[in-house]
Amino acid sequence: LNLPQFVQLLETFVGEDISLPTVKRLIAFIKEEYKQTEEEKMEQLEKVHHMSRLAQRKLLLEALFEKWDNNASGFLDLEEVDAVLSTFKEGMEKEALRKAKQHLCSRYPQLSRVRKLSSKAFQTFLELVASEFTGDRDEAIDNLVEFLTASVERSHTEYLQNLTRRKWLHDIQQAAETSGASMEAVYKAVFKALSQDAEAHGDNKKISAYIALLEENQLSPERGQFLLRYAACTADDAPYVLNKILYRDMKGVSFAAVEEGKPIHVPRVQLHGNIHFWNYDRPAEERKGSLLVLPLHDSCWRAFGILGVDTLRDQCEKTIFLSHEIRFYQGVSHAFSKAYHHICTLESVLQMTVTALDWLYPRAPSIHTVVTYLVEPGKDKTCDYALRKMIITHNTGQKEIHSSPVLLLRKENLLRDYLFKCVDSSEVICTSVCREHHIAVPLRDLSGQAFGIFDISIGRHQKLPPHEHKDLQKMLKIAQAACSEILKMSSEETEPTDVLEAEHMANLRHAGILFHQFMLQDLRECV
Repeated sequence: LNLPQFVQLLETFVGEDISLPTVKRLIAFIKEEYKQTEEEKMEQLEKVHHMSRLAQRKLLLEALFEKWDNNASGFLDLEEVDAVLSTFKEGMEKEALRKAKQHLCSRYPQLSRVRKLSSKAFQTFLELVASEFTGDRDEAIDNLVEFLTASVERSHTEYLQNLTRRKWLHDIQQAAETSGASMEAVYKAVFKALSQDAEAHGDNKKISAYIALLEENQLSPERGQFLLRYAACTADDAPYVLNKILYRDMKGVSFAAVEEGKPIHVPRVQLHGNIHFWNYDRPAEERKGSLLVLPLHDSCWRAFGILGVDTLRDQCEKTIFLSHEIRFYQGVSHAFSKAYHHICTLESVLQMTVTALDWLYPRAPSIHTVVTYLVEPGKDKTCDYALRKMIITHNTGQKEIHSSPVLLLRKENLLRDYLFKCVDSSEVICTSVCREHHIAVPLRDLSGQAFGIFDISIGRHQKLPPHEHKDLQKMLKIAQAACSEILKMSSEETEPTDVLEAEHMANLRHAGILFHQFMLQDLRECV
């Protein structure tokens, strides 16, 4: 038990109307009767020490990755890392390195195609290398980190540039985590990062930017199996680009970027001959500048769209994108991909919860309302998290899905403190607020932490009838199983199930069906 869970356990044990002297007697009793053997104490200390060591190592390896990834592209070249590691101990550990690479490629099959290491894959690689060495593993990792740190030199200017860029990439991820499952905030953060970098590190370029997502072409199949639909763009380009469709038989390099899986840079669009110009108001003689098209990849390096950046609005002669800019834009595309799939996962979880509640209400009419919250990181240092009210469902069948979800902060919602206790402990909380009984139930992520909450109101009933309580327990059990499955499918450890935007919409339907699949499986196991 952690501290919030221990406190919650005791509060549940003593009940709400217990007197202070009785609580003090209980605490005194626990202090006197609780005994811990020396062996248990040492085991607990060793566990804490081990967890602390793992956390320190993770921070150390993340810092090393960031030092190597100087332009914040989000990836390192496997061959470059391998070449430097092959000189470790004057080349005496090449066999260990070869075995580690074999294990790494079996764990990340896409490496055989793309040869690029994410931060997670980089950490795994070093741990695999260290495991092949003889001697203490922790000491081996420390030696590898020290060697790799000394192998790369960065100037103070490069360090500051890297720091600034990483802050902008962090803003993209934060937008995904604090937007109530809305893509609009993510698009804004992406275009802000691109514009700020063009101004600060790109010689004050004026850029246009746009994001197009792959869809199956059901409108005009004769023009190609897939199309690119422009989902977002910089404000000035919206009249010309937003919601436009690029077909394969039209001019352009976007489909080539998708198929080749790497950025395509056109330094001078006026000389290329195969560029599609969306802004028909711009005269032909002014169609000058550079174009960069980057494929958007999921965690298994399958393309699901493109990020485009051009300088056609800039009238200066020198508007070519430099290599450090291109690498940072790759980092932006990687950050967008993570943010996009994070929101897709949240949408699937919310769709599953709606299906679960639709199943529950006819079986438990004593439940008045259920409010579904998502847990979001706090935006400042005064609170570590907040609750986003996403969906309200009523036993009348009415649903309120918030397009601008309400944010609850702990300090501003004392009567809703039980919701925050539910998050702190990741345990069920039963309480009364203004003579109305509530059951707060956590929806847990794969680590067991609450990332969502059902706030179930049963009105003035002290408790549900036995058969309704049983159906509620069944729904919560199945909803948690379905939620865990959705989170597993979206993690880097498994093949993602949606690449095309159309497939994502199909996955939302699948998320609802998933609840019924788990319910059927549970029934089969009970028979």
